[in-house]
Amino acid sequence: MTEPGKQQGPTATGAYAAAGVDIQAADKAVDLMKSWVAKTDRPEVIGTLGGFAGLFDASALSRYRKPILATSTDGAGTKVAIAQAMDVHDTIGFDLVGMVVDDLVVCGAEPLFMTDYIACGRVVPERIAAIVKGIAEACVEAGCALVGGETAEHPGLMEPEVYDVAGAATGVVEAARLLGPARVRPGDVAVAMASSGLHSNGYSLVRHVLLEQARWALDRDVPELGRTLGEELLEPTRIYARACLALAETTDVHAMAHVTGGGLAANLARVVPEEVSVTLDRATWTPAPVFDVVRRAGALSQDDVEATLNCGVGMVALLPPDDVDRAIETLAGFGVDAWVAGEVALDHRLGGVVTMVGQHPGW
Repeated sequence: MTEPGKQQGPTATGAYAAAGVDIQAADKAVDLMKSWVAKTDRPEVIGTLGGFAGLFDASALSRYRKPILATSTDGAGTKVAIAQAMDVHDTIGFDLVGMVVDDLVVCGAEPLFMTDYIACGRVVPERIAAIVKGIAEACVEAGCALVGGETAEHPGLMEPEVYDVAGAATGVVEAARLLGPARVRPGDVAVAMASSGLHSNGYSLVRHVLLEQARWALDRDVPELGRTLGEELLEPTRIYARACLALAETTDVHAMAHVTGGGLAANLARVVPEEVSVTLDRATWTPAPVFDVVRRAGALSQDDVEATLNCGVGMVALLPPDDVDRAIETLAGFGVDAWVAGEVALDHRLGGVVTMVGQHPGW
């Protein structure tokens, strides 16, 4: 999204254009994206696209006894390089939104609104509009409004076809329902939620292994994947926000972890208190073929893969065993496959540690 500066006449416009910044292209990009942004509207949003700030009616928080605001910011990483190489730009928004809103939801917060930032070497209106289309569609899926943003043209700093995306979101949770390590208890079970693929982490490793070392082309058909390499690498990040909020409503979930950079064990350890440890059994799931393709093509150790990629698990919930069936049923209602992957045990010696045991079938 963008709100270009007001011009002071043809001389200013011409001078700026001579420096490589196309205000008219930015204006056209705004016109093209307006209909997509409108689809993300929530009743609390005030005004429309084009102001200097996004406005959100905070009186909506009056229904909370003690509202806790949560905020998160992130990007889509080097996955944008794949989108640029494939000239497909309407999926990277799902990666951006997923990385941001699913960091909020792990504490039980409902994502309320989001802003985006797109930096590019040259504004191509149709490309910017495609990026924002993806962001808007992902916001709809997450249930949050897209209330503003900025598109910055950086000629001389970025190549004309290069861009990067970032975003920030704000959410709210009732203080009494805040999720986190303090709620985790011995005897809790770890319910894993399937990822849609690589999501948006580890692409520096994936690109190094598959594109540079193995020298695979993005249009290469990969039988194990059932499609081209590029199509697989652009698979959008799964957005868990609505599913996880429903999980918090229907079960006594204690904590959740969003599996992003650093892999499954390291991210889950962030919500494990010092007095317990978690053991996850790899034998309980088979990662999607892309993870084994990367592992074998790069001759990578299991430790290297697990320290970088999500290995088939995009989110984990820690909850009482009596809630497992209800949790899996709730998640299935949102199209999210889930299963019991491990358990929490009292462990003063190795407290706060997540241990992976067993072997993935076929690995």
